[in-house]
Amino acid sequence: MSEETVPQQGGGGQPKGLLQQMEELMAALNADLSALDADLQASGAAGRGAGGEEEVR
Repeated sequence: MSEETVPQQGGGGQPKGLLQQMEELMAALNADLSALDADLQASGAAGRGAGGEEEVR
């Protein structure tokens, strides 16, 4: 099955193409995680201000 996809991508340019795809995916993931972090910190700050701590047993 994977042999069918390899010739379509080309033999010589495949590693560069895969590396470029990985870099683009990592950049998109980093942007998504940064946005999620900002959202969590905004909502987390409001939750902690109300006295909601996770370590309460």
